[in-house]
Amino acid sequence: MELVLKAPLPWRQRAGAWLESATVQRSLIGLILVNAAVLGLETSPQLMTDWGTWLHAADRAILVVFVVEIALRVAVHRLAFFRDPWSVFDFAVVAIALIPASGPFAVLRALRVLRVLRLLTLVPSMKRVVGGLLSALPGLGSVSAIIGIIFYVAAVIATKLFGAAFPEWFGSLGSSAFTLFQVMTLESWAMGIVRPVMEVFPLAWIFFLVFILSSTFTLLNLFIAVIVNAIQNEHSGESASAAGDELAQLRVEIAALRRELRATRPLEH
Repeated sequence: MELVLKAPLPWRQRAGAWLESATVQRSLIGLILVNAAVLGLETSPQLMTDWGTWLHAADRAILVVFVVEIALRVAVHRLAFFRDPWSVFDFAVVAIALIPASGPFAVLRALRVLRVLRLLTLVPSMKRVVGGLLSALPGLGSVSAIIGIIFYVAAVIATKLFGAAFPEWFGSLGSSAFTLFQVMTLESWAMGIVRPVMEVFPLAWIFFLVFILSSTFTLLNLFIAVIVNAIQNEHSGESASAAGDELAQLRVEIAALRRELRATRPLEH
C-alpha cells in the first residue's frame, strides 16, 4: 500500500486559513472591545493623570496588532483585498490611526474610536444588518423624497396660517419646518405647540392631526418596512448562497467517488 503525501499548502493559503480561523476572529473581536474601553478611559482627565502612559501603550500595542493583521490580509489576497468593500473599510479605519494627529490633523485623534466599527465586519449578524441597510438605501431615498414633499407643503401651509400669531414657531419656512419636525417626533407636540395654537385657531387640530397621521404613523412605518424587507432579502441571499456552496461541494464529492469507482473496476476483473 502506497502512502500518498500531500504537498504542503502555499504559505498564502495557510496564512489565509489562519486569519479566518475562529480563534483569530475571536481574538480580534476581544482586542476591538478592549481598544474601545481604552479609548473611553482616555476621556477621563483623572484616569489619564494616573494611567495615561499605560493607556497610550495599550492603544499603540493594539494598533500594531491591527496593522499586522491588515498587512497579512493584503499579502494573502493581494488586489482582491481592495475589491472587497468590507476589507477596504477595515484598511481605512486602521490607516486613519497611522496619520500623525498633530496640527491640522489633531481632529483625527478623535476618529481613532472608529476602530470599534470593525466589529461590523467580524460579527456576521452585524454584517448582515449593515448589508441590509445599505441595500435599503434606494428605497429609503424614495420614502425620504415623499417625506420632504409633505414637509414642504405642510411648512408652507403652517407659515401662512399660523405665522402671524406665532412667529417664533411658524414665522418663516425654516422655523415652520423645524416645528413640524418636532411635531412629527411627538416631542411635547400637544401641550407645547398644538394646544397653544388651538387657543387662537380652534380648528388647528385638523391640520396637525392630518400631518401626524401622514408623516409619523404612515411614512415612518414605510422606513421600517423598507429596512426590514432589505434585511430579510440579505439573509435569504446568504442562505441561498450557503445552500449553493453546499450543493457544489456535494457535487465535487460525488464526482470524486465516481472517479474512484471507475479506477477500482479494472482491478475487480
